[in-house]
Amino acid sequence: MKTALVTGANKGIGFEAAKQLAQNGFFVYLGSRNPESGLLAVKKLRAEGINSIEAVQLDVTDQASVNAAAAIISSKTNVLDVLVNNAGISGGFQQSALDTTVDQFKTVYETNVFGVIRVTQAFINLLKKATEPRIVNVTTAMASLTLAADPSGSGYDYKLAAYQSSKSALNMYTINLAYELRNTSFKVNMVCPGYTKTDFTNHQGTSTVQEAGGRIVKYALIGQDGPTGKFISEEYFPEPAGCPW
Repeated sequence: MKTALVTGANKGIGFEAAKQLAQNGFFVYLGSRNPESGLLAVKKLRAEGINSIEAVQLDVTDQASVNAAAAIISSKTNVLDVLVNNAGISGGFQQSALDTTVDQFKTVYETNVFGVIRVTQAFINLLKKATEPRIVNVTTAMASLTLAADPSGSGYDYKLAAYQSSKSALNMYTINLAYELRNTSFKVNMVCPGYTKTDFTNHQGTSTVQEAGGRIVKYALIGQDGPTGKFISEEYFPEPAGCPW
């Protein structure tokens, strides 16, 4: 059975991605900063008949927590096939480029950028043992420089300085990571799940959690003919007709 780790998976899109991966035959490690929340999420999934899942305490902002999670998972499996770096924070919804403090920027980057780096580096050796390893970094269309700079775009007047710049940095990290792994069987992509109705958006949006989770899982399951180092946002940049992946 293939294995996967999803960070920030106790609720919302991460929970749904973990659920769909389990439904696709994976044993899923459900990463949760709060242990109790992780156990409750697993209990909910098992009540739905999904048993190939286990909660792991994982705070992406804490190196010791990441190391401990890596040790636990390494003691249970020799291989990790999929890593979904989903854990992220908005930093609040008033983020002026002039008024947002450096400390506020640091808080957002600690989770959205440095957390992804910590987890990826901690689990890369397990991933390298997989025959077709996949890394999906969850991003947002709000990180697109093209969209953010377009006065005619629907999101032009909606700016979040810390959040958007953190996800843009994540995108560049993903491109660099994919480049370093380009001559291997890895596929490393950044996926925007869409404007999704979750706690993160105060349950506003144009996509359901099921649709959002499916967009992430799609790129966790792609074959060797699929892309790597690509920014995917189906809401804003639909795949061309006949796309092989």
